[in-house]
Amino acid sequence: MQFGIFSVGDVTTDPTTGRTPTEAERIKAMVTIAQKAEEAGLDVFATGEHHNPPFVPSSPTTMLGYVAAKTERLILSTSTTLITTNDPVKIAEDFAMLQHLADGRVDLMMGRGNTGPVYPWFGQDIRQGIPLAIENYHLLHRLWREDVVDWEGKFRTPLQGFTSTPRPLDGAPPFVWHGSIRSPEIAEQAAYYGDGFFANNIFWPKEHFQRLIQLYRRRYEHYGHGSADQAIVGLGGQIFMRKNSQDAVKEFRPYFDNAPVYGHGPSLEEFTRETPLTVGSPQEVIERTLQFRDYFGDYQRQLFLVDHAGLPLKTVLEQLDLLGEEVVPVLRKEFEALRPSHVPASAPGHLELVAANDAKKETTR
Repeated sequence: MQFGIFSVGDVTTDPTTGRTPTEAERIKAMVTIAQKAEEAGLDVFATGEHHNPPFVPSSPTTMLGYVAAKTERLILSTSTTLITTNDPVKIAEDFAMLQHLADGRVDLMMGRGNTGPVYPWFGQDIRQGIPLAIENYHLLHRLWREDVVDWEGKFRTPLQGFTSTPRPLDGAPPFVWHGSIRSPEIAEQAAYYGDGFFANNIFWPKEHFQRLIQLYRRRYEHYGHGSADQAIVGLGGQIFMRKNSQDAVKEFRPYFDNAPVYGHGPSLEEFTRETPLTVGSPQEVIERTLQFRDYFGDYQRQLFLVDHAGLPLKTVLEQLDLLGEEVVPVLRKEFEALRPSHVPASAPGHLELVAANDAKKETTR
């Protein structure tokens, strides 16, 4: 099973010191966090994509290309690539380039984002969000699999005899996740293509994400990609840990209370009770995360959010040490012991995708 972290790249004032990092400091901190994730034995680092303050990751492939040069085995991903407002041609070419630079250690997550104004900034209409996601991904899927593409759709100019460059590494496009907070259409899209489905699993009760994941699993089987329990599922999650649970709550409370995403609303206790946010000891994080399997079935990727709400870099790195030393080794062992042999342990990597692509070519000859 794959474990990692994902970052939204927010620049937030530390409520305990009143200091706000510069954009440069935050960008460099994200790189340091990615390197630390590999050092701690995690598998994945994923960055979001935003085009508005207070967020900095407007160019994920630039950051991931730099991280690729600083790491050796870490899977480099996005936690959102805006399929609605990015040109599919540019996505195809940017991520193929990253594939080559990172020797295949790349996948990406398609999403629509959660910032309404981004649509007109890039010349699109938010009311067309779902149709844009469907049409743009259909084109991207073809661009990575066909050397020459003729295309005509609703939302961009036609393509005639177009070849995106560079071509995917070894002829195998990167694995794609489709991320969703609330849209069953996206779960359907992931199932149709046999791609992965990533449930945000942050702000909503488990029942909400159970419905989305169950829909994805049923439709994955319907389209003939495998049994429902073999569908490729990823989950998010939020954690803050200290050796002692009371210390974790005391330290994290001012960050929670003042965070732009959930401050000044429900209490920390209410939020941890009603959502997957876990603030406590490593053992509490282990127990809460293991419950995810009971709710959603066996799944392949778990990403944690650990670097938000103004937490200082030193604290984030300490969280990664706790994850690598005390949490992830136990979770790996427990999840593996429970997983049936026919269920994939992780999302397919580059070598598996190359082998599957070669096998498909053989069957069509």
